[in-house]
Amino acid sequence: MQTGRSVVYAKNGGAAASQPLAVSAAIAILKQGGSFIDAAIALSAVICVVEPGASHLGGDAFLVTHHASTKTNLAFNGSGEAPHAATAAAYGTEIPLHGYKSGTVPGLVSTWFEAHERYGKLPIATLLEQAIDYADNGFPANTGFVRRIANHLATTPHTSLFKDMGIDVNVQVGELVIQKDLAQSLREIEAGGRSAFYEGRIAQQLISGSDGWFNAQDLKAHTTRVLDPLSIKYRDLTIYGQPPPTQGMILMEELLINERFDVARMSEAERIHIGVESKKAGFADRNAILGDPEFIEVNVAKILSKENIDKRCAQISTDKAATDIAPVSEGSDTTYFLVADKDGNAVSWIQSVFHGFGSSWVIPGTGIILNNRLTGFSLDPASPNIIEPGKRPAHTLNAFTAVNADGTLHLVGGTPGANIQVQTNLQLIINVVDLKMNVQEATEAPRWQHLNAPGQSSLEETGSGVLEIENRVPTAVLDELRAKGHDVKELAAWGHGSSVQLMQVLPNATYAFGSDPRCEGHAAGL
Repeated sequence: MQTGRSVVYAKNGGAAASQPLAVSAAIAILKQGGSFIDAAIALSAVICVVEPGASHLGGDAFLVTHHASTKTNLAFNGSGEAPHAATAAAYGTEIPLHGYKSGTVPGLVSTWFEAHERYGKLPIATLLEQAIDYADNGFPANTGFVRRIANHLATTPHTSLFKDMGIDVNVQVGELVIQKDLAQSLREIEAGGRSAFYEGRIAQQLISGSDGWFNAQDLKAHTTRVLDPLSIKYRDLTIYGQPPPTQGMILMEELLINERFDVARMSEAERIHIGVESKKAGFADRNAILGDPEFIEVNVAKILSKENIDKRCAQISTDKAATDIAPVSEGSDTTYFLVADKDGNAVSWIQSVFHGFGSSWVIPGTGIILNNRLTGFSLDPASPNIIEPGKRPAHTLNAFTAVNADGTLHLVGGTPGANIQVQTNLQLIINVVDLKMNVQEATEAPRWQHLNAPGQSSLEETGSGVLEIENRVPTAVLDELRAKGHDVKELAAWGHGSSVQLMQVLPNATYAFGSDPRCEGHAAGL
């Protein structure tokens, strides 16, 4: 693994993502005078074409935006609702991982148009041109594309997914991948707008292809919610993140706990220990309350209150790892990217089909992969996250921004990685804010992730979990963590399950972009 990438410095905007062709699409739109959202929509569409295992038109999206002239920050919640037929009784003992009965109403396309209405400059047709071209005329498969197909076939050998997408499962690196059905769907959206997806042929194909599991009202009722983001103070910054039903609240709670400690002066082992213990507290509180706030009360203010942070800090021993309540198992295939424009506006954008290739089911004749986000629900009637028609499941997806005391933008970042996201984002913020790393150093620094112990997956089970750390960390650090009671497992040098994109605005208003060598993407500016 090559290391030591350079920071990308730029004055007129830029983008960072996990796929170079998608970054190029964003830069092209910025060069045409497009806004940050214009460039982000172009990037979003292209990455669905060239990285379909992680996100697609049949998935969801969450955004945190910063508008420089008004110093306003918004959270776009593009998660979909459970269809009318999705009741606990319809499933019996478990929600299937694959097939249309694992999917929610797709929210990504709605989010394109909701964001564009507020911040777009160029027409949608211009923004979808590159995605249509790659779908219609092909793009060269990279190693990640080939690897994702092989991995999915290894676990789901009888899927018709790739045949229905029009993709050769034996495609080799550098060979062209053509997706004619997807190109036609994108053209319909280009010509007919949002309604082409939620009311037109694509909607009818979803309804008929799912034997009525989805109906016209399910699709018509969907909306992208635009809300005030969650926010907390961390040191001299205000951090913004996603409100419920996402678990952005965990990052906020972790930061509030870490702020009580002088993490900059701690040893590396001490700092990791406090981070892990704050993660345990955050997930315990998440498991107790998180669900769709349109169906149940989700009292985030109580979780982030001084009283709760006082209680959680008092429970943390600096010398001993605590047992924790394990989070439920979550999907991990997601795309994160960020875009900024010459006017100082920026978006932190994350989109997903949940597990790899989502439901492993294509809306017939469309080339569009449906998510399997319904598997994020619980079938337990006592759970705040119990499945119900019209309800949105608890989400792992979250992205963050940070602003200075005067309201100007300071930091934008995020990562794929399911439950690892909020742990990684905590480390990024500490690396930049407390340890004074530049964005590329912060991105490349050795990373940890705290996961369930093997065989431990239900909310009722407790245990210390497994602390996985990249083996570039000195052995003495690992030994010190083991002495505190952590079950430490060494990862490969770059084996952490995330791929970060990070941007900082320097005091002279120059953008500094960093991109993770753990993925095949990069950052670019102009």
